[in-house]
Amino acid sequence: MTIARLIEGRSAGIISCDVSTTVGEAVRILAERRIGALPVMKDGQVAGIFSERDVVYRLAADGPAMLDKTVGEVMTAPAITVDPQSGVLDALGLMTRRRIRHLPVVHGETLAGFVSIGDLVKYRIDHIVAEAEAMRNYIQST
Repeated sequence: MTIARLIEGRSAGIISCDVSTTVGEAVRILAERRIGALPVMKDGQVAGIFSERDVVYRLAADGPAMLDKTVGEVMTAPAITVDPQSGVLDALGLMTRRRIRHLPVVHGETLAGFVSIGDLVKYRIDHIVAEAEAMRNYIQST
């Protein structure tokens, strides 16, 4: 299964922010949307990722004044990305090795999607459950 197949049919647009967005505004977006990260865009391309971890680390370092900084000043950059044709297991391996929880899906230089480790783990669990059910059905039919 490819990442492209995993994200196809998603009806919601990709929630992102610009490098010039204030950290306070980006935190508001994360809270309102109940999400853990945003791809950060600059001139139509992914410049980085802004996540809850960035908030915590910068809040510890700079205190509340960090809320007035721009996302471009505090984001994790460069973003680690994945191609739509990458396999789900390859993406999971990348996330595990790099200790990250979100991946922008980039086709060329265009943001095509955004996946979390939760999306990928859910796919794997659903796939394993379906295989187990097929095996049970096979055993019962013989």
